[in-house]
Amino acid sequence: MKYKALALDLDGTLTNKDKKVSKENKIAIEKAIEKGVQVILASGRPLFGIEPIAKELELEKKGGYILAFNGGNIVECQTGNLLYATMMPENCVRDICRLARENGVHALTYSKDDRIVAESDTDQYVILEAVCNDTAILKVDDLEKYVDYSVAKFLVVGPHEKLLIVQDALLKKYGEILNAFFSEDYFLEVVPAEVAKDAALERLLNRLGISSEELIACGDGMNDIPMLKYAGLAAVMDNGYEEVKAYADYLAPSNDDHGVADVINKYILKNKEG
Repeated sequence: MKYKALALDLDGTLTNKDKKVSKENKIAIEKAIEKGVQVILASGRPLFGIEPIAKELELEKKGGYILAFNGGNIVECQTGNLLYATMMPENCVRDICRLARENGVHALTYSKDDRIVAESDTDQYVILEAVCNDTAILKVDDLEKYVDYSVAKFLVVGPHEKLLIVQDALLKKYGEILNAFFSEDYFLEVVPAEVAKDAALERLLNRLGISSEELIACGDGMNDIPMLKYAGLAAVMDNGYEEVKAYADYLAPSNDDHGVADVINKYILKNKEG
């Protein structure tokens, strides 16, 4: 079998516009697992936002892995073991929160009880992140003061042109210890410097004895570009950003048209070489 691992982004890729996994995608994933393919859910979401989908796919029984926070955490589904974790440098938190306020956007992170923590519970982009993860928003007066614990990621949300200013300032000051990149035009992911989907996949695949050439990566967003470049086969959903489509070996149907199932059927179940 040419492909032994399948890395799947969630929002805009595995899930449809309603944030659901279609029956067609579920069936195809089940068949891929039966053929011995390792299924890896690779998302910018926090772990608690990915676990319900892993459970829906029965990965705790059938096997598989979760790459949460863009790869900041790697979890084995069957055992629940945390195979890798890295946290945000604490000295960056003040400037992340400050720069968000100064530019009229919102920084957010995640609470110990699996909620979104932000200084607004009415901002449309903060609400969208809560909806994506099916959780509530904890509004706080001062995010910097509230976050007195280690976190894996911050998300800065708002209009793209304002986020570009925040991104530039963070990378200029902290470029050696953190990274800041877009998953969507309105979502600026702020993570430790070594965190990206390709780096996490390399760590995991080395552990599993699988090469990058034996990996299919499916994505749609800008934070998927590293893993698309890393994979032996890069499949991009038709709804993906045009910048992302430039890295596609195969342009799949949209997330609302079961694009993941199409990729599995074409390249795994029919065992085509591409």
